[in-house]
Amino acid sequence: MARGTEDSSTGSDVEGGSQRRRRPSLVDSPNHRWWVLSVIALAQLMVVLDATIVNIALPSAQTALGFSNGNRQWIVTAYALAFGSLLLLGGRLSDLIGRKRMFLIGLVGFAVASAIGGAAGSFEVLVAARALQGMFGAMLAPAALSLLTTTFTDPKERAKAFGIYGAIAGAGGAVGLLLGGLLTEYLNWRWCLYVNLFFALIAFVGGSRLLYAGGPPDRPALDLPGTLLVSGGLFCIVYGFSNAERHQWGATSTWGFLVAGGLLLIAFVWWQGRARQPLLPLHVVGDRDRGASFLAMFISGAGMFGVFLFLTYYLQRTLLYSPVKTGLAFLPMVAVIMIVSVTTTNALVPRYGAKPIVPTGMALGGGAMVWLTALDAHSTYAAHVLPPLLLLGAGLGMIFATGMNLATAGVKPRDAGVASAMVNTSQQVGGSIGTSLLNTLALSAATSYASSRRPSAGVAAQAQLHSYSVAYWWSAGFFAVGFVVTLLLYRRGVPASLSDPTAQGGAPM
Repeated sequence: MARGTEDSSTGSDVEGGSQRRRRPSLVDSPNHRWWVLSVIALAQLMVVLDATIVNIALPSAQTALGFSNGNRQWIVTAYALAFGSLLLLGGRLSDLIGRKRMFLIGLVGFAVASAIGGAAGSFEVLVAARALQGMFGAMLAPAALSLLTTTFTDPKERAKAFGIYGAIAGAGGAVGLLLGGLLTEYLNWRWCLYVNLFFALIAFVGGSRLLYAGGPPDRPALDLPGTLLVSGGLFCIVYGFSNAERHQWGATSTWGFLVAGGLLLIAFVWWQGRARQPLLPLHVVGDRDRGASFLAMFISGAGMFGVFLFLTYYLQRTLLYSPVKTGLAFLPMVAVIMIVSVTTTNALVPRYGAKPIVPTGMALGGGAMVWLTALDAHSTYAAHVLPPLLLLGAGLGMIFATGMNLATAGVKPRDAGVASAMVNTSQQVGGSIGTSLLNTLALSAATSYASSRRPSAGVAAQAQLHSYSVAYWWSAGFFAVGFVVTLLLYRRGVPASLSDPTAQGGAPM
């Protein structure tokens, strides 16, 4: 890594209190900045699609390795625990030792962990590999977003870049379903992990050549007590909700971890107000627009899993779609997310601000979920599934691109990594909580429906449809809460931080 410290926007090195000019970097060229975006976007796509691509591979992996239904959840939980609990640490490390270095370390580690998982000969090795993937993903994801934040400082370029990046964040899960279906059906489940080696290799070569090595001139120290508190708190929260899928909510292993996690996070907030160099400076989350963006990512992350999870079940179990056909069914939604994300950040937010945009996205997402509750055994894709999918795509396109942009705009360079980590943490923890809650509620609904009727194949099928409908209603409720929260919190007008994204902007909440 270069001895100087990082300032991607100016291309200067700061060392020993004096400033010297360096040879222009590839990143300083406008054309090469878009190549940087392609590298960062590819790495982000790898992390995002991994959450769903492995779900498609799970049944085949279970048959090959011979683990039980009860243990199957650990393939997902191991990744979620490591990723969710270590994101803030990964974000601060990128501020501390350099974003390029953390980006490349994350890529190599993620690729190695994927190779171990793909070659796993036992359940234990596969779980360990998934945990390693989560750990290195927690290094990679915030480094990628903070590199995007510090590379694109011109408001117009930043809007385009975040439109593309937000589209990937919103659509990556659906891409994972398609890719997982193709690999599982035409190769085998191990390629759902091996495929990461190709993504990582391309991103590593591009990142090595295009990214500028360094760190911010005023590097923060690592807040060890804060790191332990927040990592422990997030671990307990994610584990508690994941455990609720396998046990009753009244089980000690469920509510005990949730209570412990809540107490640890309260202690973390208390400590951040007193630490000399806090892990998460409170001013990062104290700005109204930024705080609203974190909440928008959290709530929409919880709500969107109502589609990716239960609509996948519906297409495969009720309409009898193959994994590949299921993935293809989501592609129109992916296209809408990409179009709306780019249009929103380039044309709408610079003119109207976030206040009308994100709440509208929440309303569209909620409306799409309500629409999906009408699906039954005789529904067709073109008439009944596709329209709400397109509506949801429009809503998510408004939420993710705008939320990511405002969550990192106006953050000081020394805090870019931890602010980026908060975006990923919000989405990841929201998704974990949403998945656990919706799974539990759907299972209870199916059991209640079937228990009051005479057992038959028709009743069992109808019980499944009823459980999906309940999940969609709850997802609609999440989006409704998001509508109210973002409508109240976002300021009117165009935020000053978008006209000057490198300036610390916004008044405290």
